[in-house]
Amino acid sequence: MSEELHTQSPSSHRRVLIVTAVEAEREAVLRGLGDIDQVDVLAAGVGPVMVAVRTAMVLAKTSYDLVIIAGIGGGFVGQAEIGELVIADQIIAADLGAETPEGYMSLDELGFGSVQIPVHTSLANEWADVIREKGLSVTLGPVLTVSTVTGTAETTEELAQRVPSAAAEAMEGFGVATAAHVLGIPVLEIRAISNRVGPRDRSAWRIGDALKALEVASASLKEVLT
Repeated sequence: MSEELHTQSPSSHRRVLIVTAVEAEREAVLRGLGDIDQVDVLAAGVGPVMVAVRTAMVLAKTSYDLVIIAGIGGGFVGQAEIGELVIADQIIAADLGAETPEGYMSLDELGFGSVQIPVHTSLANEWADVIREKGLSVTLGPVLTVSTVTGTAETTEELAQRVPSAAAEAMEGFGVATAAHVLGIPVLEIRAISNRVGPRDRSAWRIGDALKALEVASASLKEVLT
């Protein structure tokens, strides 16, 4: 894992920070971006707390116009299949709340804040259109942030009932998005699907295929930013 911030010289275009969890995701993003000159790429670690802290540290030092969470993730069956892409239309902390005898209550229901952060909708739609032009399948839908990766059918069903349209699951989106949202910086999240959300089966994961899809999506991003 790397904390290195890859920085290229700023231009007159939109200044963007892309945050991944691990180095392999960061490298896929950089391969796709090529020689674009207004984007910084940070591998910030795994989980919502670590990435929130490291993202906030970077945002405190440099002014950005857009923050993007990028990486691989799990896809919900019927919403996004392995090798496909999901661009968030909502970023949702799926397990931030409380268990009660009546069931799960979100932070919103408890009256302590919100588990949802909005995304830059027009850019999300534009990016999806460009990716489709490259021949890849992309879904616009909620991306869930969890602190524990789902590994059972029971948890999968619970999450699907909690957010019926959920398309993907990962561990960093809400943390990064919170750091940006507090500063009024718009956000996007993209996930390349490496596995299905459900019973844990490492043999069925296709991380290489997902990283290739992430690379193509990152190359498409250049057309959206310029």
